[in-house]
Amino acid sequence: MVLSLIPKQLRSLHKTSFRIHLALFPNRNHIFIRNCSNQSQDGPLKGVRVLDLSRVLAGPFCTMQLGDLGAEVIKIERPKTGDDTRSWGPPFAPGGESAYLLCVNRNKRSVAIDFSKPSGAELIKKLAAQSDVLVENFLPGKLAQYGLGYEDLQKINPRLIYCSLTGFGQTGPYAQRAGYDVIVSAIGGLMGITGPENGEPCKVGVAITDLATGMFACTSIVSALLARERIGIGQHVETSLLEAQVALLANIASNYLIGGKTGKRWGTAHESIVPYQGFRTKDGYLIIGALNNSQFQTLCKTLGLENLIRDDKFAKNAKRVENRQQLIEILQETFQKKTTDEWLKELDGVNLPYGPINTIDQVFRDPQVIHREMIQQIHHPSAGDIRLTGFAAKYSRTKPSIRLPPPLLGQHTQEVLKNWLTIEELNQLEKEGIIQSKS
Repeated sequence: MVLSLIPKQLRSLHKTSFRIHLALFPNRNHIFIRNCSNQSQDGPLKGVRVLDLSRVLAGPFCTMQLGDLGAEVIKIERPKTGDDTRSWGPPFAPGGESAYLLCVNRNKRSVAIDFSKPSGAELIKKLAAQSDVLVENFLPGKLAQYGLGYEDLQKINPRLIYCSLTGFGQTGPYAQRAGYDVIVSAIGGLMGITGPENGEPCKVGVAITDLATGMFACTSIVSALLARERIGIGQHVETSLLEAQVALLANIASNYLIGGKTGKRWGTAHESIVPYQGFRTKDGYLIIGALNNSQFQTLCKTLGLENLIRDDKFAKNAKRVENRQQLIEILQETFQKKTTDEWLKELDGVNLPYGPINTIDQVFRDPQVIHREMIQQIHHPSAGDIRLTGFAAKYSRTKPSIRLPPPLLGQHTQEVLKNWLTIEELNQLEKEGIIQSKS
């Protein structure tokens, strides 16, 4: 819809050093074009080579972050089938690639190798010998069966950072269980505190346990690279979905560990702050908070409910928590009198935390999301122009960037392996099914 507003002669600028940024205003016809030719394409991890043996979400999300930060990422996939998520659809982009795969695999080159065969495992060893980082998310001990465990590869490359992501850790009674986000979010407590008050447990809308594990892995890898500069040698770094999930319990964990208080489900509300939750409006939902007494007074004045300020039942937060139900009913009745947009205009400039509860399409029309460049476009060899979410941090010098679209299966097999093998050897391995190149 928005692209139709761009003059035809500008629509091919994605093939040049320009990037088109669109900002939505009421008249929806403002276009901003920024010349990116003077920006460095060298991210902070330029020169770091990552061998990515992971698949699905947690591992690929980790390696995508490393790729966005400038690392060279070589994604190892199974011949014929590739990463499991290649078949996880609908939706599929034009050309057949799944939207799921496309969301976490940019800035990578795909090399299809069957390393369950000895000759395939030897290729992995050759790549590992000249890599800085290896990321894998197999069950503990699985890669060691192919001679590709940490103990095997650190003999070949002592400087290798070998990162393992698992469901439950390398050791312990659950170590050999396969890890899935929704299962671990249940075991790790997140599901038990998510959902409507007095309702059933709910999963979070995205696989947040997987994604958090990927982020923990990413920061652990970067810190291990920094440590390598000091101690001169690599190490085995491991994290798991369970450990990441427990670490993310934050204040809910400390409420129990320190105060003996077990968390519960509150819907959009907060256990210790009232009001701080979502409210129905005339046509949608709005979330708003009063995190101290001054903000509560501001909220009451904005809503025309000054009488609540003088009511001892609501004057202080502790009393508002005690009389939560009565206060929320009054506020809910008030918020339902106007639309979400009407309330947003009323609240504009008011010193309160607030915002609409957006649908996903509204998120990507939000002017702040657009301004912060969280929608990026790149050309994909089979899907054409695709839009992806941007990198979540901004650097003043060594800028993260999207340099490569998510790869086709085996797209870079020949390109990468020709540094180690002759054309004849590559052709023979392809004939034997050990490797696969894009057809």
